[in-house]
Amino acid sequence: MSEPGSLLRSLSGKPAARNFHTFVINEIGVGIVSGRFAVGSILPSDAEMMATFGVSRTVLREALRTLEAKGMVEARPKVGTRVSQKSRWNLFDQQVLAWHFEAELDADFIAGLFDIRASLEGRAADLASRRRTAEQVRLLKYWLHQMELAEDDAESHALAGLEVHRIIADASGNPLLRSSIGLVELTLALVAVAGHDVEKRRAARATLTADSHTLVAAIEAGDAPTAVDKMSAIIAFGLSRVLSVRRAAAARE
Repeated sequence: MSEPGSLLRSLSGKPAARNFHTFVINEIGVGIVSGRFAVGSILPSDAEMMATFGVSRTVLREALRTLEAKGMVEARPKVGTRVSQKSRWNLFDQQVLAWHFEAELDADFIAGLFDIRASLEGRAADLASRRRTAEQVRLLKYWLHQMELAEDDAESHALAGLEVHRIIADASGNPLLRSSIGLVELTLALVAVAGHDVEKRRAARATLTADSHTLVAAIEAGDAPTAVDKMSAIIAFGLSRVLSVRRAAAARE
């Protein structure tokens, strides 16, 4: 899951095309983030993992090198490959963020995700209001229309929403803000799957669509304060939705 939108496309349960390299990276990455391979532990031997995943030593070693570059593991001579401390993980890496979707996230981590997103996207909305082009406004309106059409389809709605936020980041003119798209995608996925009540999920999508219209209108008008406020409101709504559903689920247990 390294391409923008790949996490959201997985919500339907449709298998994504993959090669052996990405398959092994994802399997081990999810295993680390979920705790199946505990922090500080030594991963199974090469022979064991080659048998488990049905891949060659070359594919396995390439996958482990990729994980080491992400700060997830550390190879030690005569010891093996150890799972690194969480403080070393590259949490802004798109794949690392996507793997967290498969894990049981605590409320503090979720709040942290939305907090960082608010800081970055608030600035993106501010800059986009000042720097947007006519073509970017046209694209924003196109994806708003796709959000409207997809209000009965959580995956399509979230993908259209991701495009809105991606274009706003592009319109900011700051390439570093564009790199936050993995963070945005993870939070959108968490909102998309929050709760089991069909009507409440549909109502949440309708709220996000309406607020996104206001956000885009403010950007088109060059109204930076309103754009920043509405971006903050969209993100706060998503966080409230995710945490309220979690609290309700915990109360039923």
